[in-house]
Formats: sequence, structure tokens, C-alpha cells
Amino acid sequence: MKSRGGNRISTKWIPIFCASFFLLGILLSNRMWSPPESSGQLVSRARREQELRMVSEDCDSKKPADDKDVMQQVHKTHEAIQSLDKSIESLQMELAASRSAMELGSGSGDQKARKKMFMVIGINTAFSSRKRRDSVRGTWMPQGEKLLQLEREKGIVVRFMIGHSATSNSILDRAIDSEDAQHKDFLRLEHVEGYHELSAKTKIFFSTAVAMWDADYYIKVDDDVHVNLGMLATTLARHRSKPRVYIGCMKSGPVLSQKNVKYHEPEYWKFGEEGNKYFRHATGQIYALSKDLATYISINQPILHKYANEDVSLGSWFIGLEVEHIDDRNMCCGTPPDCEWKAQAGNVCIASFDWSCSGICKSVEKIKDVHRRCGEGDGAVWDALI
Repeated sequence: MKSRGGNRISTKWIPIFCASFFLLGILLSNRMWSPPESSGQLVSRARREQELRMVSEDCDSKKPADDKDVMQQVHKTHEAIQSLDKSIESLQMELAASRSAMELGSGSGDQKARKKMFMVIGINTAFSSRKRRDSVRGTWMPQGEKLLQLEREKGIVVRFMIGHSATSNSILDRAIDSEDAQHKDFLRLEHVEGYHELSAKTKIFFSTAVAMWDADYYIKVDDDVHVNLGMLATTLARHRSKPRVYIGCMKSGPVLSQKNVKYHEPEYWKFGEEGNKYFRHATGQIYALSKDLATYISINQPILHKYANEDVSLGSWFIGLEVEHIDDRNMCCGTPPDCEWKAQAGNVCIASFDWSCSGICKSVEKIKDVHRRCGEGDGAVWDALI
């Protein structure tokens, strides 16, 4: 009896166990079952989910359009900045050109405003080339009143460019003064003439021309080359919207290191190993520069390096600049029958000469025949649309 009584649970623990089990049941029921939502709560939650989906879809649909609009605005802004940069560059070049013109004018006592022109052509000539000049005057270069009319009506200036002799007021200078008084077609340069000074003469020509005329183009041509002025003007007019163009027959001749040969380059080592070629540049018989490039030469004339060959020097001045090189083979046609065939086919040449002579061989005797067979006609320049 005692052993059974010893195993019984005391009655005082029964209420405690009941309360514990009751609390445990409440905890478990709260964890495992959530109260059912009312119909209003269900509708509200569904509406919120639908609104979220709609907002999400709207954002997804609008994002590409918004990105596209933003990119268009960025592109327009970039174009506007580029346009502004070009305008600033142009104004800076104009300011520098005006300053250069004023400095040159103050030195000569002439401070007239620059005349607006379409193109200025400088025909490179020498003291000994009177017969060549007369042959040019008798063919493609207008004379007298027609030369002035060409300037007034078409904005085309044509001048023989020449410097001075090493001796002041020499017989050579007086001969040029007399010739100029007769024809009024010279541009005198502050330059001492000499074959090995062609690079310096080129710099001075562009600087002087920029100071005197505000032209769209500046052209250098040799006095033993035949030129069709109308075709030249028409061709240049097609490139008028481009800011920096360098137009001519582009070539890349060998760098000649041997002494005592024609076109020897004393600074051949600057172009790499022996046998290398020059960078692309326009052949020296004729080439055209837009206003910005001619102005660049005028502004930087003192520090532009001169190589042995004038055409190489000119090409080197544009290395590293944003310049468009235009290779126009119509500026280096051969003499008849080459230019004659092209003219008959309707492809009139701008300039004609013989590569073997770096000009028209025996130009004094031959240029009239070239003009007769390859010339565009005297009225072409007056009809040119520029």
C-alpha cells in the first residue's frame, strides 16, 4: 500500500499542469493558423497588387522612350557645342588674320580694309621669266580691264608674285617695276628671290595675300602651267562649306639623301631610314588652300619649318592639324593629247603640264597650243557658278 501511495502525483500539481498545457495550446495555434482575411481585405490587397503591376508596366514601357529622348537631347547638345567650337575657332582665325593684316599694313603705311574675294591666285615667277609671263598673259590670264572686271564681278584675283633682288633698286627690280606699270598684274613680296628660297617665298605669299584680301581660297601656281580658271572656280566652289581643305594632286615621292642631285633633302634623316618616302602632299605646280589654312600660315609664319622642297614644306605645315587632303587629278593633267581627250569627253582639266619637266616643257612655245586644244573657252570663267 505504501509503494502505490508513493508513486501518486500530488493533487496540488494538477492545476499547474492544466494551465501549462492551455498556454502551450494557445501558442501553437497562433503559430500554425492565421486568422482568415475578410472579403474587404482581399479586395484591397488585389487592388494594390494590380496597381503595382500597372505602375511597373508603365515604367517598363516609358523607360526606352525616355532613354531615347535623353540621348537625342545629348546628341543635339553635342552638335551645338561642336558648332559653337567651330564658330569660336573661325572668329579666332579672323581676329588673328585681322591683327596680321594690321601689322603688315602699319609697316607699309596702308591700313585699308581687306576686300572680300572668292579666290586669290599667285603665279610664282622669277626675274628671268618675262617670256613665260607674256605667254601666260596671252593665253589663260585675262588682261587689262578684263582682269579688273574679273575681280569686281567674280571675286577672282590673279597676280604674278615676285620678291626683290638682293641689291636694292637693282636693274632687275626696275625691270619688274616697268613691267608692272604696263600690265598692273604683280604682287610684290618682301622677299629676296632665290631658287632655294621657294619655301620662304610661299610663306610670305600666303601671309601677304591674307593681309590684302579676305578670300575663301588662296592658290599658288607656277608660270609654266596652263590653268582653266572657270573649271578651277567651279571645283573650289564645291568644297566651300569645308573649313580646312588642302586641294591638289597628292603624291609621296622618295626622300633623296644623295648630295648633288636635284631635290636633295639635307634633312633626310628626319624621315626615317634611307629609301623612305615623304608624307602625302600636293605637287608644287598648283594647289589651293582654304582661308583657315592660309591664315594659319600667316599667323605662324616665323616658326614654320622649311625643308629643301617647297611642296614638302607646305605639306609638313599641316601635319597634326585637322585638314582634309583632297586629291584632285584634274589639277595635274598632261599636255595634249591627254588634256585634249579629257576635254572632248566633257571632263575639262583644271591644270595641265608635263611631269617630266615639272611644268609644260618649253612652255613659251607650247602653251598656246595647249590653250587652243585644252582650253575651256574665254567665256567659261564668267559663267562659273561660285
